[in-house]
Amino acid sequence: MNDITSYMLEQTKKILSSDSPTGFTAHAAEYVLGAYKKLGYDAKLTNKGGIFVCVNDGPDQADNPADAPILLEAHMDTLGGMVCSINEKGRLMLSALGGMNPNNAEAENCRVATRFSGTFEGTCQLSNASVHVNGDYSDTKRSWDEMEIVLDEKADSREETEKLGIMAGDFVCFDPRTTVTKTGYIKSRFLDDKLSVGILLGYAKYLKEENITTERMVYQHITVYEEVGHGGAASIPEGVTEVISVDMGCVGDGLSCKETQVSICAKDSRGPYNYDVVTGLIKAAKDNDLDFAVDVYPYYGSDADVALTAGYDVRHGLIGAGVYASHGYERSHKDGVKNTFGLLRAYLG
Repeated sequence: MNDITSYMLEQTKKILSSDSPTGFTAHAAEYVLGAYKKLGYDAKLTNKGGIFVCVNDGPDQADNPADAPILLEAHMDTLGGMVCSINEKGRLMLSALGGMNPNNAEAENCRVATRFSGTFEGTCQLSNASVHVNGDYSDTKRSWDEMEIVLDEKADSREETEKLGIMAGDFVCFDPRTTVTKTGYIKSRFLDDKLSVGILLGYAKYLKEENITTERMVYQHITVYEEVGHGGAASIPEGVTEVISVDMGCVGDGLSCKETQVSICAKDSRGPYNYDVVTGLIKAAKDNDLDFAVDVYPYYGSDADVALTAGYDVRHGLIGAGVYASHGYERSHKDGVKNTFGLLRAYLG
């Protein structure tokens, strides 16, 4: 188990080091595709740019939905920004990708990925960011209209920035600042949902190296565009009767989950998850003495939700390692990773 845990954490760190704001995921997808192929799987890129792979062969049809093929999903796209204009000072104005919040983007280092001129570094700052100059610094409401990317270039006008090759439509990637503490905490931006991608890779490694054959056919789909609401709307094979999103578990006031646990979601903003799936997940966690919590997420939607919205006739569920400070500088724990992996193994084999 320690080897698998180390592998999951190492893969998570590597995936986090590859910028992938939603809509700009090709480089990260190339790495994840290679990771599956190194494990011996015939993984494929989808037309949307995600990764699709069968990790356990088996019957492609079954009368009982609980015996039919199942799809596990995690997403590798993250929050970020897109350049929408260049102001007269040569600084970049942003349009948010996904739920990127200006309050926790302020003072973060970032990279601007241009289409034809390479990558430039900068920092996201409040306009007129010096407290010794700006008397309204503390009272200014942080909004994207008040924020700007200050480039680490000698570019003090719109014309000088344009000469660098920066233009509207370029992607802004925020530094994840990943660290793993001696006590097992994992701190980084974008654990939502790259931590779960690492967990699914760990489960694939376990099946392959332990020569495990589960009773059901098991697919994995590493999605893109989850942060803008349509990641899980495609690439569900015929015969699949169940979709489980492996995404971050919510940690916060009014919820019982901790970073060290696996969270089983009973309901999110879009409604309850499938009763039999949730019950089966809880039973598997109990029977295997896993540290888990069952919660209702007040502001949340998953790839599994999107599959139903897209019209697929499937049962759905949502699990994930507890993650605190979602969409900010997030924190989880290796025990949460272990318990999430353990639940996949207990539920599927």
